[in-house]
Amino acid sequence: MASFRERSSSAVLPSFTATDAFEHIPVPSFLSAPAGSAQWLYTTIAIVLALLALEQSVYRYKKRHLPGDKWTIPIIGKFADSMKPTMEGYMKQWNSGALSALSVFNIFIVMASSNEYSRKILNSPNHAEPCLVHSAKQILRPDNWVFLTGKVHVEYRRVLNSLFTRKALGIYVGIQDQITRKYIKKWLAEAAADPSAKPIMMTCRDLNMETSLRVFCGSHIDDDAAREIGEKYWAITVALELVNFPLALPGTKVYKAIQCRKVALKHLENAAAKSKIAMAAGKEPECMLDHWVRSMEEPTYKGRKDFSDLEMAMVVFSFLFASQDAMSSGLIYGIQHLADHPHLFAKIREEQDRVRAGDYERQITLEQLDEMPYLRAFVRESLRVKPPVTMVPYKTTKAFPIADDYTVPAGSMVIPSFYNSLHDPEVFPNPEELVPERWLDPNGSANQNPKNYLVFGSGPHKCIGLEYAMMNIALVLADAVALMDWEHIRTEKSDKVQIIATLFPQDGCLMKFRPRNFSA
Repeated sequence: MASFRERSSSAVLPSFTATDAFEHIPVPSFLSAPAGSAQWLYTTIAIVLALLALEQSVYRYKKRHLPGDKWTIPIIGKFADSMKPTMEGYMKQWNSGALSALSVFNIFIVMASSNEYSRKILNSPNHAEPCLVHSAKQILRPDNWVFLTGKVHVEYRRVLNSLFTRKALGIYVGIQDQITRKYIKKWLAEAAADPSAKPIMMTCRDLNMETSLRVFCGSHIDDDAAREIGEKYWAITVALELVNFPLALPGTKVYKAIQCRKVALKHLENAAAKSKIAMAAGKEPECMLDHWVRSMEEPTYKGRKDFSDLEMAMVVFSFLFASQDAMSSGLIYGIQHLADHPHLFAKIREEQDRVRAGDYERQITLEQLDEMPYLRAFVRESLRVKPPVTMVPYKTTKAFPIADDYTVPAGSMVIPSFYNSLHDPEVFPNPEELVPERWLDPNGSANQNPKNYLVFGSGPHKCIGLEYAMMNIALVLADAVALMDWEHIRTEKSDKVQIIATLFPQDGCLMKFRPRNFSA
């Protein structure tokens, strides 16, 4: 025992305590940071959480009782869905209510699906102005005439109306017919070399681009410039989707579109300058720019006369957007609809044979188009069934009391939908069916309810070139039916829609062309 006591009394304590041991355990840096740094961290987290909570509160406050998601995905909202929009997705939104709400990148959006609310948006310039898509002002330039409102817009539009008079259309029709025949020969030559089915989406766009540039600019734009605009314009089309990444950073669609716009405007400015020189020299008008310059010289002209080359170029550029995308969509679906409905094809061909009286090489005229009521009814019906544009976004300039129980907040995007109006079964019985005859009866419900035909919009910003667009589609189809036969090779994607600013068949519309057998 003594020995044990001696050892115990002489025992040496360890040189560190339990508290000391914990000092050797690694601790995360933010926990061991000075008190000031930790305070900044906690404050930042609190601010972020508060902002996220505020975002949800603001969304719910603006949304109120409207159908739509109760909560929005932080920051991006419905951006993921909008990257690949589908008709099914849009239909779900439209069918959720006459008015419904969503948010994308903190842009509050109200969608109108009923004819009443859609027309109210289109006809309320004191509360809402067109913004096309969120990136449109960046791409088309904020000073483009399409974004004007009020008296200045009315005066500008009055001048531009003269570009689509019957006299003006008489100048354009020859150009349209000439280029259409050129492309038909090209399609038939390619089909002879390779008879397999080919998508017509891009070749129809090429046809419309060349037609538009020659109608608008004539010989004032050379082939190289026209080719460069045509090649680059696709970048503009894909950037004018309903929703895109909001910042024009290098590499984004919007950035690429802006660079392409700069190139296009340079060529179009040069064309405007050349047109002024040609008209001053006393030459006859051969295109839209010439007609514009010459009309300003007439004694009865009362509008502005000081349009700069850039202003004229921006007008032509905006017309290119409308003609290239909307008309291409309308033409492609027109060709597809005729192939899928041979009885309609036969009726239009019979009309062509009667009006042309066997002279298929003669240039088509406005007077001949007037004698083709069934063709014009078909074009109108085809555009109704598959409208190129299903909606046009507007932005509220102030609080907009759109309904008795709902006011759209100022600064919101409000989007009228055209699709439901064009497929209203009370106005268009069996709305999914293609029935041109519904337009041949002046007392029929289609003609008695023009408010439902929103293919070209309504109100002060209604499409200014609607007669030109319908004439161009009709002319191309008239020449095609008179000179060709074609077969649509259907796929599982033929009836599915691809939304790229306007509507296109997902499979590109596969067609087989062959020359018409006149002996049959």
